[in-house]
Formats: sequence, C-alpha cells, structure tokens
Amino acid sequence: MKISYRLVIIIAVFITCLITANVTAVKVTSLGPFTLPAAIFVFPLSYIFGDVLTEVYGYRVARRVIWLGFICNLVFVFFAWVGQILPSASFWEGQGSYESILGYTPRLLAASFLGYLAGEFVNSAILARMKILTRGRWLWSRTIGSTIIGQGLDTSIFITLAFIGTGASVPTMILHHWLAKVVIEGVCTPATYAIVNWLKKKEGIDTYDYETRYNPFRISEKGQS
Repeated sequence: MKISYRLVIIIAVFITCLITANVTAVKVTSLGPFTLPAAIFVFPLSYIFGDVLTEVYGYRVARRVIWLGFICNLVFVFFAWVGQILPSASFWEGQGSYESILGYTPRLLAASFLGYLAGEFVNSAILARMKILTRGRWLWSRTIGSTIIGQGLDTSIFITLAFIGTGASVPTMILHHWLAKVVIEGVCTPATYAIVNWLKKKEGIDTYDYETRYNPFRISEKGQS
C-alpha cells in the first residue's frame, strides 16, 4: 500500500499521544468525586486515532502501527532510564524530580505495556469486525462499542497490575478510569466522523478486512502489503 502523508500524520499523532500519556500519567488529579491521572485526557486520543486507522486503512495497517507505538515507547523508556543513571552535574538539583517523573518501576512498565497491547489490539479487531457486520454503517456504534471493550480491558489490566496490594481501591479506580475514557470517546465522536470521512475522500479508500487474520503477531499477510 502506498503510504500517504496523511497516514504519516495519523501515525505520528497516535504515537505522540501514547508517549505523552505515559509521562503525564504520573500526576494524579481530583476532578470532583473522581481521582484520575492527568493522562486521562490524552490517552483516549490514541484510541480515537487507532479507530481512524482501522476504519480507513484496515486492521493490517493498524496492527503494524500498534507495534510501532510499542517499540517507540520502549525506546523512550530506555533512554529515560539512561538519563536517570547518568551522573548528575554538581550544580544540578533536579535528580529527584527527574526520577519522580521518568523513573518508571518494572511493575508499572509491565502494567502499562500489557494493558496497551491488549486494549489496542482488541479495540482494533472489534472495530474491523463490526464494520463488516454493519456493512460500514453506524460508525458511532463501532467506535464506542470497541472502546467500551478495549478501554475496559486496558484499564483493568493496567490498574490491577499496577495497584493491587497497595491499599488502593482497584475496582473503584478501574470504574472511574473506564467511564472517563468512554465518555471522552463519545464526546469526540463528531470529530472522529469528520476525520474519517475526510480521509476516506482524500485517500480514496475504505478498507474492509474480509480476509484479514486477526492474530496480533502476524505483521504481514501472504500476498498482501
């Protein structure tokens, strides 16, 4: 498949949202009765752009981009760790702050990576299959329906692995995070419609994954780009 600059932009925004979420997630905010990470407003955008990728370009392209996002995140985390262990200059007093923001623990990294992979792949696969079942109609049902399940899986895995045994109310945290993400997806549905319709018109494509195999580890498919 020919790669257009529009696809490059979508991929860049998707990965930027993902990495930004991982940095801003260290701050916990209180919004009324809800206790949420600051990343609650940017991470759902990665799902929205993931929906756009699957809806317009198909699951095969989305699968590659999901793995690309995973690799880019690994690169970021690795060099953040390198920066942490490098000796500080005698006049620099920010080591503690650096470690607080970028000093990821193995437990949090595992929770984040597993939640991301499971949630993104399930979200994309459900959207692609629902597109076939609905014959391309009712985009809102696909974006919101796939997000309910994908975000639910992502949130459950991440919060359970990250906070179980810490004294935090894991079920409450899962519910608050999941509800907030689904609400954001719903609010952004008109924007998703606009982006999808514009891309389909400009790219001249509207992909249906009739013969796609949904194995997340199958990067390429025989006879297909």
